[in-house]
Amino acid sequence: MVERVPMTREGYEKLKVELDHLKKDVRPKVVRDIEEARGHGDIQENAEFHAAKERQSFVEGRIMELTSKISRAEVIDPAALKSDHIAFGATVKLEDAKSGEVVTYQIVGENEASVENGKISVASPLARALIGKELDEQIQVKTPGGIKEYIILDIRYE
Repeated sequence: MVERVPMTREGYEKLKVELDHLKKDVRPKVVRDIEEARGHGDIQENAEFHAAKERQSFVEGRIMELTSKISRAEVIDPAALKSDHIAFGATVKLEDAKSGEVVTYQIVGENEASVENGKISVASPLARALIGKELDEQIQVKTPGGIKEYIILDIRYE
């Protein structure tokens, strides 16, 4: 059975744009770089050739990875979800029970995660602790800095 990869529409579109860029722009440039390096003589001791081949390997690997993720994508529109429980796509406002600091995160697919932009991976310890919880519940999350406790202040799907 194929493992589905949950992601938002925004995350799906970003992957498609990256794949298109790699196929239409980067891949042809790498092929040109290989041909140019080949023209410089003996490929055994040609650093440019080896660097271009290594870059080609990286690009082809990334193309395969993106193609796989896109084909297995399960695009979820958070705005279409209405629930009192936290699920994929929810934007959650949390208060640190100890410090009182308030943070807001959206639970997104692994490819979309960016803590700096307020997006955490559905596979992260915090997201796993939040899934299924309701407003005003208190959760505990094991972090590298120790156990953190949060109170759920708000749940939105937008």
